[in-house]
Amino acid sequence: MANPMVQTALCTCSFGAAPAPLTVTSQMTVTICGMPAATVLDGVPINNLPGFGMCSCMGNPAVAAATAAAMGVLTPAPCVPATVAWAPGCPTVTVCGKPLLNNTSKLMCAYGGVIQPTMTPAVTVKVP
Repeated sequence: MANPMVQTALCTCSFGAAPAPLTVTSQMTVTICGMPAATVLDGVPINNLPGFGMCSCMGNPAVAAATAAAMGVLTPAPCVPATVAWAPGCPTVTVCGKPLLNNTSKLMCAYGGVIQPTMTPAVTVKVP
């Protein structure tokens, strides 16, 4: 069973050096475990993710420029995510009319990275 994403859920990027917390701004009325529930609009475009430390994706223009300046030696640059859309979310559970995010969702970065949750404070507990 998938776990819902909420405020402060930690996400990682496949090309980032450090995790980043998710900030929920799409809605403030529905809470899970006392924290705002995340929807497919959180983290999109870039206003909800502070960045993942240093980016090492050559699709990132800053990384490409730094690498070119270093004579072709891969040189990471500060991460500024260029997020596109979460997929798939949880289309059967909506929060304020928007699909809920869960821990199986992935967010694509326009530079080539894949952002995914690694830890969410809201955990579904199965009772026997």
